[in-house]
Amino acid sequence: MKKSIILVSIIGIFILGILAFSMGSVEDENTLTVGMSGGYRPYTFLDDSGELKGFDVDVWKEIGNRIDYSIEFETSDFSGLFGKLESGQINTIANQITITEERQEKYDFSKPYVYYGAQLVSKKGNSVIKDLESLQGKKVGVSLGSNYEKMIKDSQYADQIDVITYENFQGSLQDVSNGRLDAVLNDRLAALTAVNESGLDIELAGEPLEVLSNAFPFVKNNSNEELVKKVNTAITEMYEDGTMEELSLKWFPVNITEIAGE
Repeated sequence: MKKSIILVSIIGIFILGILAFSMGSVEDENTLTVGMSGGYRPYTFLDDSGELKGFDVDVWKEIGNRIDYSIEFETSDFSGLFGKLESGQINTIANQITITEERQEKYDFSKPYVYYGAQLVSKKGNSVIKDLESLQGKKVGVSLGSNYEKMIKDSQYADQIDVITYENFQGSLQDVSNGRLDAVLNDRLAALTAVNESGLDIELAGEPLEVLSNAFPFVKNNSNEELVKKVNTAITEMYEDGTMEELSLKWFPVNITEIAGE
């Protein structure tokens, strides 16, 4: 009798465990985890109270509302975000991920939501830095694993440029300001924000090197195909009703969600 009671109890616990797991899975289906660095103002950053804020944060909160998903944010060093994406720890990345042919071979991208220029930043008064050719013999900071790192390494001047990688954008700008670096290559709007708000001894150097577009990458699989469609529908609606422009102008002096001149 005791053995029967114990067996029934074990079976009951096992069934409850399955039910609990199933319920958790249903909830997980309605939750998306979005990875970001949390250190890339004004796209994603922690404010003085430790709250995650920024343009990318606002965009994904709005997407979540429109596709009826709960959005959770997970912060990590930029160089670790793609590893988390591929291992399934996060569903996508919102950290100004540039669409490239190499990345398109590995990931399905949403529709672009940001158009921008790759921009050099130098110490104030440095009239030498203006383009990739002017970086020969110079130390240049880039975000580790970023498109900017690849841009320099793929250039014809790669062998003459000393590329220094950083996990933190602010840290690279500080090193330009104090003379440890000659320049930083990064996003134009993020650079402009830093020039205007950081108090560092830096300035934009030359014109944007290249016009690029950013989107949200997803691992290529059948389940993500429908998810990308939902996200794209939300992005399209946000363009059509003016939400994208509204969010852009909340964080930037110009609309970064449209190609310049259009």
